[in-house]
Amino acid sequence: MTYHVPQGGLPPQTALTTDRAVFTEAYAVLPARTMSDITASLLPHWDDTRLWVLARPLSGFAETFAQYLVEVAPGGGSDRPEPDAGAEGVLFVVGGEVELTLDGTAHTLGSGGYAFLAPGAEWSLRNHTDAVASFHWIRKAYEQVDGIEVPASFVTNAADVEPVEMAGTDGAWRTRRFVNPSDLRHDMHVNIVTLSPGASITFPETHVMEHGLFVLEGKAVYLLNKDWVEVEAGDFMWLRAYCPQAAYAGGPGPFSYLLYKDVNRHVGLTI
Repeated sequence: MTYHVPQGGLPPQTALTTDRAVFTEAYAVLPARTMSDITASLLPHWDDTRLWVLARPLSGFAETFAQYLVEVAPGGGSDRPEPDAGAEGVLFVVGGEVELTLDGTAHTLGSGGYAFLAPGAEWSLRNHTDAVASFHWIRKAYEQVDGIEVPASFVTNAADVEPVEMAGTDGAWRTRRFVNPSDLRHDMHVNIVTLSPGASITFPETHVMEHGLFVLEGKAVYLLNKDWVEVEAGDFMWLRAYCPQAAYAGGPGPFSYLLYKDVNRHVGLTI
């Protein structure tokens, strides 16, 4: 699989201003073109690195996670990457190569590389190559439960994870699950969902889980609340709880997206 990587830059002065970017009370769409040079940010203790903040907790919207799209130049990286000792994270590499040192062990992560970072994990990341590296970094405050262990960190690659066919779809709708859904140690899932050309999510999923969906490849028409929206590789969709969603994959190739959702915990009874 070839994943979309950020392009940066700026649209030319001859480009139309109108785009598909939208923010509503139920969802937001950030098209790939919004990830330009002027919307990039820097981070403390990260060298030769910039990023686009795709999602952050917002009161009254989606409140459980943050998602970054990070670009690390040759020689860049960080030895002090995570400022919050209570945060868990997932790294997913979409371009180039990085070296992740996790609890004292070095791992080389290329395209499709996936790392779960347990809360309190000791890690650093460096780009030792001559090319820019790009990855997603999803962060969440881990919800500890009495009597349930904190999950261990791990490293894998999407190519080594067998996709699971969704029931009744003959493989047209598949999900790469990086953790076992029944493992209650985990309070978030970050998976890859793939629809074959012409396949669909045939009902409006409406549920308590918040979502971040980054389109890795392909195009589709996606139902967000009451609106059908065209999306393509490089677009990000941000859904608050209970936002109805469905999709038709447009082809000619597969439509795949990186999906975040919060799971496996009691609902807080105060606001």
